[in-house]
This record gives sequence, C-alpha cells and structure tokens, in this order.
Amino acid sequence: MHTFNRSECNDLSSSGSKEWIVTNGIGGYASSTIAGMNTRRYHGLLVAATTPPVGRLVLLSKLEDALIIDGLRVELSTNLYGGRVIHPDGYLRLDSFSLDPFPIYTYSDGRFTLTKSIFMVQGSNTVVIEYLLTSRGDAHEITLEVRPLIAFREYHATTHENETLDSTLTETFGCVRVQPYSDLPALFLSHDADSVFADGHWYRNFEYAEERARGLDFSEDLFSPLQFKTSLTGRKRLTLIASTEMHSTADASAFRHAAIRRDTSLRYQNHCKGDLSELIAALERAAEQYIVSRPPLKTIIAGYPWFADWGRDTMIALPGLLLSTGQTEVARDILLAFRQSIDKGMLPNRFPEKGEVPEYNTVDATLWFFEAIWQYLTCQTDAAWREEAWHLIEADFYPALKNIADLHISGTRYGIHADEDGFLWAGDNTTQLTWMDAKVGDTAITPRAGRPVEIQALWYNALRILEELGRQFRDNDAADRYSGVASRLHSRFESVFWNHERQCLFDVVGGNSVDASIRPNQIIAISLRHGLLGRDRALDVLKAAERELLTPFGLRTLAPSDPNYRGRYEGDVWSRDSAYHQGTVWPWLAGPFFTAKLQFSEDPAEAAREARAWLEAFSTHLNDAGLGQVSEIFDGDPPHLPRGCFAQAWSVAELLKLAKAVNRSLHFAPFRPQAAQPTAHVV
Repeated sequence: MHTFNRSECNDLSSSGSKEWIVTNGIGGYASSTIAGMNTRRYHGLLVAATTPPVGRLVLLSKLEDALIIDGLRVELSTNLYGGRVIHPDGYLRLDSFSLDPFPIYTYSDGRFTLTKSIFMVQGSNTVVIEYLLTSRGDAHEITLEVRPLIAFREYHATTHENETLDSTLTETFGCVRVQPYSDLPALFLSHDADSVFADGHWYRNFEYAEERARGLDFSEDLFSPLQFKTSLTGRKRLTLIASTEMHSTADASAFRHAAIRRDTSLRYQNHCKGDLSELIAALERAAEQYIVSRPPLKTIIAGYPWFADWGRDTMIALPGLLLSTGQTEVARDILLAFRQSIDKGMLPNRFPEKGEVPEYNTVDATLWFFEAIWQYLTCQTDAAWREEAWHLIEADFYPALKNIADLHISGTRYGIHADEDGFLWAGDNTTQLTWMDAKVGDTAITPRAGRPVEIQALWYNALRILEELGRQFRDNDAADRYSGVASRLHSRFESVFWNHERQCLFDVVGGNSVDASIRPNQIIAISLRHGLLGRDRALDVLKAAERELLTPFGLRTLAPSDPNYRGRYEGDVWSRDSAYHQGTVWPWLAGPFFTAKLQFSEDPAEAAREARAWLEAFSTHLNDAGLGQVSEIFDGDPPHLPRGCFAQAWSVAELLKLAKAVNRSLHFAPFRPQAAQPTAHVV
C-alpha cells in the first residue's frame, strides 16, 4: 500500500514527481502524479491501446474539477504553465493520496472531505472516475464541477489548438459522445451528473516539466468540449466513465468490485513468508501490469509509459514476471508467439505499430530465447507437467532452435556468424545489436561490433542447452555438433577475454582490438547456468564489478574511473543517449550480479544476507518515482536519481526473481544453484 499524508501531498516538488499508473491488460493505461498535475506528454486518464498492445492514443488527458461551496469556488486540480505558474493550486487541498489498489485522492479543507477514485476495466479502453463526498462542515450548498480536457493524439506527440477539431457533441441519456477528428475513435463520456453544459473551448500552454527536462516538446493545448455539474447537497457521488465504448454508470460498481477482487486474488495467490515477503508481494503486483494481450496470445510490455513489447526485454523478463509467479501457461503462449515471428534465425527486437514490419536488429534477444525456454522447461518439479513440457519443446521449439543455431553458425543478418573457434561475431560500427543499443540518427553511441562478452556467454549457454535437448530427444548427431562448437568456444574463451591487468573480462574483443572498459556485461558470463569461467576467475569478476559498478540501485554500465564515464542521465536526446550506457545504473543487472555471487561465494549464507540487505534498501524506491514500480535507470553518480521510464519490466522481473531466491535461501534451505537436470523423457 502506498499512502502519502497532507504534508507530502502539499509539497509539489515531491507530489509532482511521484507517478502512478493503472493498466487495462491490453496496453492502455491511466497515469499522472500524486499532485494530479501531468508532467509528461504520456500522462492521461485514458491512454487507449487501439490495436492492442499498441496504437496508443491519449484521448482524455485530465479532468479540471472544482467545488462551489456556498458560492465560493474551491479548486481541486493542478497545472503548470510557463515553467513557473501553478494554476489552479488544488494540490494544497489534497489531504492524502493512496494507491491501494488504484489511485484515491482525498481532498479536504475543513468544510468538506471528497475522494476521487480512478480505476480501469480489464480488457477494455475504459477508465472510471468516482467522486464521493464523505463529510461536510456547515455548508448549505455544495456543487461539483468537472470539465474533461481532451488531447486526441498519438501518445508520443502533443496537441495544439487547431481549426480542424470538430466540437460537435452527441448526447443521449447519461452519455456524451465526442469525436473531434474523423480518423480517430470516438470518446464516450458516461455520467450521472445533474447537467451538461456544451461550452467547448481551448485551454492553452500546459507545460510538461519532464518533457522539458528531456529536451522534447513540452507544451500542449487541450480542448474542453463540455462541463458536468452536480449538486452534492442532496447526494454524495458523481461517476464518470470515459471509454471507446458506450457504458452506463450503473456498471461502475461492478467495475470497481472487479478491480478490487483482482488485486485481492493476486495478493492471495502469491502470498509468501520471509523477511522479503512485503517486497515480493509489491513486485508481484507490479509484474501484473506488464502482461498484456497481443491477440490471439499474450506479450510483455517492456516499460511504461512509452515502450511497447520488445524481444530482448521479453525474454529477459519472462522468467521473473511469469515463471516465478506460476503463470506458466501465459509464459508458454508468449514463447509460442515469438517462435512464430522468427525470421532468418532471429527474434524481433521490436514489434512496431500495426501494419509495419518487425525489426530484427538484435543479436541477444534470440539467445535469451534459449534461456527463457530452458527456464520454462525446468520451472516446475511436477512429473506430469514436466513430461508435457518436454513434449511441447520437442514438437514446437526444438526444430526452430536448431535452425537458429545453424544459421548463427553459417551466418545471418548484420554479419552474425560463428568463427572456427566457436566465437559469435556480430555487427559493425554503425549497428547497435546488443542491449547497449543507444543510437542517435546513424550514430551508435556504444558500438560493440566484433565479439561482445555477454554474447559469447549467451551463445555458449544456448549451444549447451541445444546439446542437452539433442541428447534428450536422441538426436545425437546434432548434439555432438553443438557440443563441438561449445567446447571450442570454452577452450579459447579465457585466453581471448581475460584481462590480466584488471583481473576481469574484456567487454568486446574484435579482430585486432580489445575494449578493456569495465562494464557489467561480463557478469552474464558467470550468472548463466552454463558458465564460461571457473570459480577463481568468477570471483575476480565479481570483485571488479562490486568495486567499480555496484550501487544501491543496480550496476553502472561503465566504471567511474573510465574517461568516457557519464554520471548523470539528463538533457536533450543526444545528451541522454550518450550517457545511457556510459555509467547510467540499471536495476535489472542486480539480478545476474547477486545470482553469480550466491553461486560462487565461499559463504552462500553470507552472500544471501548481503543480497537481502541490498534488496531491503532498494525497496524504498517503490515509494518514489513510479509508485509500486521499479524505474528503468538511475544516475551513475549519487544520489542516483531515478530516470527513464518509471516502470520497467526487466527491472521488476530480475529483482522479483532475486528476492524469491534469497527468501528461499534464508528461510527454507541453503542456497547453492545447481545445473537443472532434465527429467526422464522417452521419445
């Protein structure tokens, strides 16, 4: 539960920077700040996913609301204009805010107490806003005025006053239909207000502070088509439903109960014990926000508010978001969906908007696919389930995985190929094929062409998985072939990648050059089940990473001692992207770091206690930035301010998976990860 008192709410520097989000399971959402002041172009009360999970449109930006108490106007909303002017100042009447399970604003000034609740309907581009007068002073007349402000634009853009907007309203009993542009869907505003006033006009020059700080278009004009008025003298409630479908406010109670039941069910199903139980419960609730429909199957949103579903992010996040929470059927569906999208032995890096061709500019998404499949195969101990899973892998995945490996060996896009020593090469200085993929125009900020260290680790892991599958399915010729490539790679890896001077691994080894930058990618080489280093070397890598990269919020992407280090992620697009992987902290990397530490430590119990302490300290972040969520990145320099997306899938997934592993190790059994063994399977 995330609750903030009056002093916190009335501090605009705090309440205007803490963001909330509620989602609808198809890629749409509602989002704003505790203050009710939109600070991003991505904020809105109804951001609809018109072609789930993409095609996002900001339809209803916000509501301007006020009470008229015995003739005196009391503003409840808050906006920023011109970088300095706050108008109205409704945040000063905000008595409390809670997110449990959805946003509830409580306004009060002694003469009244009014709550505003906001929740979404699952599977529908529908948001419900309920106002409830819970107490009154000695006022004789109280009237609530609510004015919708609409944007009707793609969520990466902004709206500006124009003459093409159609302000026509279509009214039926209890519902108003608005369609300002013929090529965009209509918005239905269902209500139980006493009266509707069609007095459309523009509100100009809203300023979005976060967009201004990011060097993007930060000013917007919004149109108000009407105003709702309701007397709260003889009644207590006003209900509004904004949707791309027509509803009745009589449905609001059922929608509310469904939202509460869903949250209660989630808490009950995923209940756990142990010191980290509260953090685990919070992360499990956060995880649900990313699982959305891409009809006819499911997919994983990489982050809110601006990412869609990405191949790399999905494969890294899937074990934590789904397998650790027991959602194996959803995990299976997502893996099947991505298998269908394989082209030339590669998974898509990104699914674009409807009608566009998927982008395959990634070398690691496909290799993480192998790891996700193996974790799916070994995530349960039930013999019947495992037998069924083995049959699924054999029938639906094994041929595709062999084809992927064969094309990686012989060669596919972007120069991806294996050499005679088994190393996997990829890319050139204009491509960004690994997760360090920042690119501005045609310039790759961190080009890693050649042999990136984590790609060799993932490739080796994939080959060993294929070998195991081949043995299991009695495809011994294939198993021998992949084993041979893996063995050659293993035998040469340390001599090629070990940096004797710094006692860690090189980041990239090309034909005639090496990148000796101390980066976190080497952690991947010791955190996967099939590792490339022995215990002593692995401990040296951990020491280097802990000394140079570990922070309270994750691992830096570059050591501060490096001349290219950038400690703050801020400024315009170029400034931010040039710092994205040059020191910026990524929380998801804490997962593989502590996993490796638990595995190789001479004292696993002490390593588990260290991981627990780190997680407990990190948990305070869940009440900062994106409430109940984990940010995408943090500054490399203290105080490590949160940056980027305020809700990131693989951040949540890796921390959730780690927290569960640590919780088990501390309270139920000594922790020492072992190579998972396949169950008996007869072909």
